[in-house]
Amino acid sequence: MTIGGKTIDQALASLSDMTAGAAPIGKDEHLQRIARTQAYMQAEGIAAIYINAGANLTYFTGTRWYASERMVGAILPAQGAVEYIAPAFEESTLKDFMLVDGAVNCWEEHESPYALFVAVLKRMGIAPNSAQPPRVGICESAAFFIYDGIRPLAEGYALENARQVTAHCRTRKSAAEIALMQRAKDMTMAVHIATASILHEGITTKEVEEFIDRAHRKVGAAAGSYFVIVLFGEATAYPHGVSYVQTLKSGDTVLIDTGCKLHNYISDITRTYVYGPISERQRSVWNSEKKAQAAAFAAAQLGVPCEEVDQAARRSLEADGFGPGYKLPGLPHRTGHGIGLDIHEWPYLVGGDKTPLDVGMCFSNEPMICIPGEFGVRHEDHFYMTETGPRWFTEPAHSIDDPFGLQR
Repeated sequence: MTIGGKTIDQALASLSDMTAGAAPIGKDEHLQRIARTQAYMQAEGIAAIYINAGANLTYFTGTRWYASERMVGAILPAQGAVEYIAPAFEESTLKDFMLVDGAVNCWEEHESPYALFVAVLKRMGIAPNSAQPPRVGICESAAFFIYDGIRPLAEGYALENARQVTAHCRTRKSAAEIALMQRAKDMTMAVHIATASILHEGITTKEVEEFIDRAHRKVGAAAGSYFVIVLFGEATAYPHGVSYVQTLKSGDTVLIDTGCKLHNYISDITRTYVYGPISERQRSVWNSEKKAQAAAFAAAQLGVPCEEVDQAARRSLEADGFGPGYKLPGLPHRTGHGIGLDIHEWPYLVGGDKTPLDVGMCFSNEPMICIPGEFGVRHEDHFYMTETGPRWFTEPAHSIDDPFGLQR
């Protein structure tokens, strides 16, 4: 049986650790990333970038540090070694977390990290020049107070958003990154299948959420679910959920959106199906969603602007009477988002994003149909771009009667 029929203990017993052989990104790959980034910066005429604590710092240096009210990050010049900036009392801890080695420039609590940042640029040979100010990128994820602190001290520098550099590099995933994402998605798909098997009339969304967290831990996600959304019935029409607990009834549409992290890389998969008898309305909308997802995938070819993928999904939905545009009933949000170290990252499959699809880019494909007062259907799988076009990480839902393809 695809939906229901198992106890929680039986479902958990069907799962096992799936992380064997999955290795985190190593120091060599981080050094290769830095070298490619510097070559790109030189070609683009960018003298240096500031990389703030968070996903960008992890991506470039392998150093995991959470952003806070204190300036902690790395300075990557177009030429030369990466250096760090941090409070003096954190120096030893930062070095302990450091993967790519580099000098740590320290500031005491009463001193200005922003003045230190500018001083480091000068020491690196990136001198201010009023006639031709060196271009210095500030991490787009840095809090405004960091930019605001640097700005009045940076006369003779052209401060700009470092996104041109960070996004260019992070959107093009390596084979090692794709392998980690594949494993994380395989783990979450196993959790989805197990979750469907425990459904029964009267179970609550809270109980299902708790099971999903336990199931993610069982397959090897040490922190459990990175996030989880469980919706029943009319609540499925709201893309990111509702504030109240629901109880499952026969004939309810079920929407479950969840994911986990494996060595910093994220999974994010949604499945929608029906518990009990399926109405013709549910079947029709489910199939329209599947067609729209397939249309987006078919449109995702190398060199095609991201926005054209979104347009393809909307044309499919409009042909079935949804929309137009963002109007309901229909698709109220973008067709998809990039994914990697962040669950939502550039580029985006949405109108106005003209980024050409390139090898290594990874996207969600989720042109959800929302019908307020009735239900919603979202099929969310991810694909990555290869030299020959898009390739699914996970196989799309098979049918409303057999969403996981277990009865084939």
